[in-house]
Amino acid sequence: MTTPHPRIAEVTRRIAERSADTRAAYLERMRAAAAEGPARQGLGCTNLAHGFAACGPGDKLSLGHTAKPNIAIVSAYNDMLSAHQPLADYPAQLKRAVAEAGGVAQFAGGVPAMCDGITQGRDGMELSLFSRDVIAMATGVALSHDMFDGALMLGVCDKIVPGLLIGALTFGHLPVAFVPAGPMPSGLPNKAKAAVRQRYTEGKADRAELLQAESEAYHAPGTCTFYGTANSNQILMEVMGLHLPGASFEQPGSGLRTALTDEAGRAVTGLTALGGQYTPVSEVVDERAVVNAVVALLATGGSTNHTLHLVAVAQAAGIELTWDDFAALSEVVPLLTRMYPNGAADVNRFHEVGGMPYLIAQLLDSGLLHEDVATVAGRGLTRYRRRPVLGDDGLAWGEEPAESTDTTVLRAAGDPFSADGGLRMVRGNLGRAVVKVSAVEPENRVVEAPARVFDSQAQLQDAFAAGELDGDVVAVVRFQGPRANGMPELHKLTPTLGVLQDRGHKVALVTDGRMSGASGKVPAAIHISPEAASGGPLSRVRDGDLLRVDAEAGTLEALGADDLDERPAAEPTVDSSAGTGRELFSAFRASVGPAERGAGVFGALR
Repeated sequence: MTTPHPRIAEVTRRIAERSADTRAAYLERMRAAAAEGPARQGLGCTNLAHGFAACGPGDKLSLGHTAKPNIAIVSAYNDMLSAHQPLADYPAQLKRAVAEAGGVAQFAGGVPAMCDGITQGRDGMELSLFSRDVIAMATGVALSHDMFDGALMLGVCDKIVPGLLIGALTFGHLPVAFVPAGPMPSGLPNKAKAAVRQRYTEGKADRAELLQAESEAYHAPGTCTFYGTANSNQILMEVMGLHLPGASFEQPGSGLRTALTDEAGRAVTGLTALGGQYTPVSEVVDERAVVNAVVALLATGGSTNHTLHLVAVAQAAGIELTWDDFAALSEVVPLLTRMYPNGAADVNRFHEVGGMPYLIAQLLDSGLLHEDVATVAGRGLTRYRRRPVLGDDGLAWGEEPAESTDTTVLRAAGDPFSADGGLRMVRGNLGRAVVKVSAVEPENRVVEAPARVFDSQAQLQDAFAAGELDGDVVAVVRFQGPRANGMPELHKLTPTLGVLQDRGHKVALVTDGRMSGASGKVPAAIHISPEAASGGPLSRVRDGDLLRVDAEAGTLEALGADDLDERPAAEPTVDSSAGTGRELFSAFRASVGPAERGAGVFGALR
């Protein structure tokens, strides 16, 4: 076993030390719950009869006498979203697989699943981040009946996987496996799609051409193929040991995908206290697994959304992860992949040329991942170096890839695209923020220019359309934080700012909102904390202030603004409190924590 890199060991030690009390309290609760045995043993006869009333006679007998493990299925299925449409048939399939393994499975509950691609730039996007915590609560409701010995989580995208995991961790005495659906086949290349978007922004393409391009890019069941938050989720679940090895990027409908789904049902049944290899999710998601997740995110140039989600997930397991941990790890983790928007390839190409087995092997051999961890496949991350194969004898795991077959997409740790992970923390008199530089050319990583201040992305786009943005600019889009309006993604600004950069201007974005895995070639200081709605410095920036975004030095400054602290805080000019369901989330906006603490509403976990 390779000795952990000194920085990996040090950051893990620091996390464990600062989390000692909260982690110990969490594990004590989980172990107490596990000690009670199958919880349905304590149910009254009426309660239990309700719990298995719809089961067949054999299952009723088994559940009534706790002779078989009962597995909960929690699903984000809906057939509007391409990523989740393949999940329609999973419950029946998983019930058969669990039965073959000697258990019973029940569909315990559904959780909402919204798509940022549909709500992008719309009012509905202001519900997006909060949906993570709604999903966590819905997962808790699904598991609250005390009927279950394990759980299968069906979800893929954005806030859905983190929400499912947060909810599952509150039932951390149960073993939990995540069951992915896989990406859609590759369509119109992402670079070509982005070019049409930018041409449309410049008025050089009409709506019909844009819709045609988008339809050719997003064209079939399965996850979108660019490397955004959804596909970052898959990589993180696999490297945390919550997927089966190699399960992340097999496409929907293949024989191998079917076999992996079946095996997930069998595996979690064997991990229950009644199955002989008891492995609760509270023991899988520990400090080492959290560090492994951050390393994988950095090594692949993954979504900046996970600087929020991983913090919130860690808190649910009693672990305190900070942005400083991301920064410290980013200094030593090399960038090993190039996937759009950080390159031309998509996740299907990544999977073809070596994918997760090669990536994990390279990181393990470099001491950048903890190997001695619990997983749903058994002890040790070494199991994840091998690719699943489907042969005459069924599912097996073959040899690990010896090399990447396309080094423009996936490289060895000794020959990285970059020596660091491409994620920077910046700080200064404007607060603390995150900058993803893996898609930003080095010459564009430092921008010093006058500020133009907006309270919404629509205001910025109106100014662009009016020809007011035709020079060097740091666009400040404020009142976009969780307390202001739920922290929407501002991805719709990417083509607009890209046009300005292509005209030769120095351009940067500074915001307390999000940009997600679709962050592109324009440097963006995002997730600024404290946010403007909490009286943060961004609320006192004025048009014309000279701002400096320096992703190399790690600074974010209003230069010469000696009176910044004395200025009155601005009030938002856009009402984001009602319409499209936003009025239902006023309690969330009032109670949400800051971005650097995960932007969650669960006070006890903050």
